[in-house]
Amino acid sequence: MVWNENRDKIQKMEAHYFHYNEDFQLESGDQLKGFTLKYCTFGKPNHDFSNVVWVCHALTGNAEVTDWWAGLFGDGSLFNPDEHFVICANVLGSCYGSTGPLSINPDTGEPYFHAFPQLTIRDIVNALDLLRESLGITHIQTLIGGSLGGQQAIEWALKRPRLMENLILAATNAVHSPWGVAFNETQRLALEADPTWLENNEKAGQNGLKAARAIAMLSYRNYNTYDVTQQEGTNENIDEFRASSYQRYQGEKLLSRFNAYSYWSLSKAMDSHNVARGRGSLQDALQNIEAYTHVIGVTTDILFPVSEQRFIARYVPNVTYEEINSTYGHDGFLVETEKIASAIKAFFRHKDKKKLVYDQGC
Repeated sequence: MVWNENRDKIQKMEAHYFHYNEDFQLESGDQLKGFTLKYCTFGKPNHDFSNVVWVCHALTGNAEVTDWWAGLFGDGSLFNPDEHFVICANVLGSCYGSTGPLSINPDTGEPYFHAFPQLTIRDIVNALDLLRESLGITHIQTLIGGSLGGQQAIEWALKRPRLMENLILAATNAVHSPWGVAFNETQRLALEADPTWLENNEKAGQNGLKAARAIAMLSYRNYNTYDVTQQEGTNENIDEFRASSYQRYQGEKLLSRFNAYSYWSLSKAMDSHNVARGRGSLQDALQNIEAYTHVIGVTTDILFPVSEQRFIARYVPNVTYEEINSTYGHDGFLVETEKIASAIKAFFRHKDKKKLVYDQGC
C-alpha cells in the first residue's frame, strides 16, 4: 500500500504486512533471504506527511502502540488519530508477526529456531527504513522511542539525519552499558540453564524464560518500587511472600505472549547498540543528529540511568532535556504517561526557538 495514494482509506488503527523479497544483508555478515514486518497504523497521513509520528517499540513490545503506551497514543491522547498518522512496526526478531526465530527458514522449510542469524540495532533500523521507503514516506514529523525503542530511534536519526523533524528519546542510551549487557547475559544464562533450551521446538526454554523475565524485573524497577508495592501486610510470614509471587507472576505473564528465542535474539541486539561504531567517538556521532531532540530520563532508572540520557543531551546539537520522577524505575517511561506527555508538550511549545539549549547543570 502506498499511503499518499490511499490515505483516505486509513480511518482507524489497522494491521499491515510489508514483505521484502530480496536478500537482506546483516552486520554480522549473514543475511536473511527476505523478511516480513508487521506494522500498525491509525489516523490519516497528510499529503506531505507532515503529521507522521513513527514509534519504535521496546524489547517485548509490539506494533499495537495503543496497547502498551495508552495515554500517550490513542483517541483523546497527545498523539491521536484526528491529528496524526501514527505508525509502529514490530521489529525483526520479535514474535508478533515479523520475521523472527520461529519463522520459516527458506533454506530448510522449517523454523529457524537457533539458526536465526544474529541481529543488531542497525539491522532492525535498516529494515524499518525499507518499510518507510516502500510506503513513500519522505518525512517523519516525530520519531519516538524508549529503551530499546530509543536505541532504534537514535540510530535511525543518524542513518537518515534529514528524515525526521523531531526526535524524542526516553530512558535510552547512545551505547549499551556493561551493566546493561551484564543484565542481559544473566537472563540468557537463565535460558541456557533450562534443559529444553537446545531443543528445536517453539516451547523450548520456557522455564528459563520465566526466570529471565524475573531477573529483568529487578532492572526495570528498583528497591523502592518493591518496598512500596510488595510490602507484606503482616509481620508473621515466613514463606509465600508477595515479592516472590510477583516475580513468578511476571515470568508467567511474559510466557503467555513471548518466546525464548525472540527474547534471546532481541537482548543480543540491545547489547550491540553503539552509535560510535564506524563513526569515530560517541560525541562525534551524536553531533551529527540534525533533528530537534528531546531527551527524557527517569530519575529512579537503574538500567538506563539518567547519566546516559544526560550524555546524549550534552552532545546532540539541538536538544532539550527533562527528568521525570517515578516510583517505577525504568518502567516509568511506560507507566508515567501523563508526565511523559507533559514533557513532550513542553518540548513542542519551545522547540521553535532559534536555539534549544541543554542545561549543563543537569
